Amino acid sequence: MSKILIVEDELSIAELEKDYLELSSFEVDIETDGKSGLERALAEDYDMIILDLMLPEMDGFEICKKIRAQKDIPILMVSAKKDDIDKIHGFGLGADDYITKPFSPSELVARVKAHLARYERLVGTNAKENDIIEIRGIKIDKTARRVYVNGEEKAFTTKEFDLLTFLASNPNRVFKKEELFNKIWDMESIGDIATVTVHIKKIREKIEFDTSKPQYIETIWGVGYRFKI
Repeated sequence: MSKILIVEDELSIAELEKDYLELSSFEVDIETDGKSGLERALAEDYDMIILDLMLPEMDGFEICKKIRAQKDIPILMVSAKKDDIDKIHGFGLGADDYITKPFSPSELVARVKAHLARYERLVGTNAKENDIIEIRGIKIDKTARRVYVNGEEKAFTTKEFDLLTFLASNPNRVFKKEELFNKIWDMESIGDIATVTVHIKKIREKIEFDTSKPQYIETIWGVGYRFKI
């Protein structure tokens, strides 16, 4: 359920707007002065703000400017003024729409629905997908740091995951043990490059069907390892 904040000093108008929006299954809160409206808009998670222009304590222009500096949610400005200069000013501060009083509650609801639908489409379009590597039955979700082998999730330690991901991200390239040690454990690590061999063994136990005949991580004798695709 989408949550909307109405900032309107005429309580009768605010309550009428709230009634119509709630009939359309929106959750609605009301604030009747600019300062309280701004504080609530910034403190709580709203999907949209319906903001009157002329308010006590702080006007709608200033509130719009401060909300837009911190949040990217739809803002619908409401005013009795019909001057284009106010509309231009409001849009310049980041308002998404401007409606002039008097207006029908059904028009308000229609505009709210349109802006929320548009916002949801934009958010969906811009949402980042997880960075995933898929190679012959192995799925490595780099974002979630999870590994699946033929659909079954396998538990990996941090360094096992980092080593597997590095090799899979650079397929068919041979890496010396020293290179892998420096890359995964870095130069500040205290240890021996033999730890690479130990970790390769553990990784193979989790991803290979037959560890004696590895299909993914090959040993290049005298050199190092290669992830085969």
